Amino acid sequence: MNTDNVKSQMRKGILEYCTLLILQKRRAYVSDIIQSLKASKLIVVEGTLYPLLTRLKNSGLLTYVWEESTQGPPRKYYELTPEGEHFLQELDTAWNELNQVVAHIKEQ
Repeated sequence: MNTDNVKSQMRKGILEYCTLLILQKRRAYVSDIIQSLKASKLIVVEGTLYPLLTRLKNSGLLTYVWEESTQGPPRKYYELTPEGEHFLQELDTAWNELNQVVAHIKEQ
């Protein structure tokens, strides 16, 4: 069995959660989100992140604002909606439960 495939699936599974965690702290431009993920050792490219952000926006979990940039065209900054905050709280609960399950199994 190929561990790279399993690790890739695990990363994909937590990408949405990590993206929402970043946006909970501050609104962010796509490059900012990618930089934060890379700094945490979760490597993501724009081609992966843009569809995720669009899906989250279409689900009502994110919104965005356009801001003028001194370094080029206006930038789209994403932020959580109240529904996104609630959804993230639910993901926090699920993540904590999963961590407990894994920790319990590892201890057996």
